[in-house]
Amino acid sequence: MQYDVIVIGGSYAGMAAALQLLRARRSVLVIDAGQRRNRFAAHSHGFLGQDGADPAEIAATARRQLERYDTLQWIDGVADTVSGAKDRFSVTTADGTQHRGRRLLFATGVSDTLPQIEGLRQRWGVSVFLCPYCHGYELDQGRIAVIATGPMSLHQAQLLPEWGEVTLFTNAAVAPDDAVRADLGARGVTIEPTPIARIEGHADVVLSDGRRLPFAGIFTTSWNAPATPVAERLGCALHETPFGTQIQTDEGKQSTVPGAFACGDAARVPHSLSLAVADGAWAGASLHRSLVWPDA
Repeated sequence: MQYDVIVIGGSYAGMAAALQLLRARRSVLVIDAGQRRNRFAAHSHGFLGQDGADPAEIAATARRQLERYDTLQWIDGVADTVSGAKDRFSVTTADGTQHRGRRLLFATGVSDTLPQIEGLRQRWGVSVFLCPYCHGYELDQGRIAVIATGPMSLHQAQLLPEWGEVTLFTNAAVAPDDAVRADLGARGVTIEPTPIARIEGHADVVLSDGRRLPFAGIFTTSWNAPATPVAERLGCALHETPFGTQIQTDEGKQSTVPGAFACGDAARVPHSLSLAVADGAWAGASLHRSLVWPDA
């Protein structure tokens, strides 16, 4: 069987795209490895109509709704290799099965490379966060740590006083100039240059000099890259953002490989569940148009 569209990645963006295509009565295969980026978080915030909901339940509800459409096929598995060209793509899953599609959509999400600080990764999505709009309110205007990883951390430290009392740990990653220091000072941000030894407890920052500073939550910026290299191996160009690398797309979400599209965190910044869903919906509509007007 040849599908109209093969979607690689069945999280929020991929499902949002698939929904548009299914409602246009197109045949869609979703291949999903089951590694949602927010799988460590117990609650999702800032998503209209689902504020405070369990993100796993949001995803499960969406999948149940997609499965009502009889032109959907869903595979829980890994897309291992992708080859071919527009109207004749082939995707091979990890079990060796080949699937053919006229169009591809990469909705793979991203991987997060975090600072190499003992105890930090274990708290990712629990008390260590990226997005203040997603997690800042629940800190109840308590003390907030920002662990620097690069220039974007300064922007993060300037923004986060909206949600609480901020301490910026430069951790040898940034060196604010006088103008930035003055701006941070005016916002009430404390700058702490002592290196971090580890994270303990809920969100306690233990410094190399032995001091332990407790916080309501910790924010840091991760370095992102598409969670799988399959798009790059097909020939899709990547480009660099302040947060890492992502799949390059045009306004209609088509990559540099004709017929191959990309959406969600792997193809846009900034990142959030709401923005991923919106990006996926637009990608799905654009994909449908490419099937209706293939030469446009």
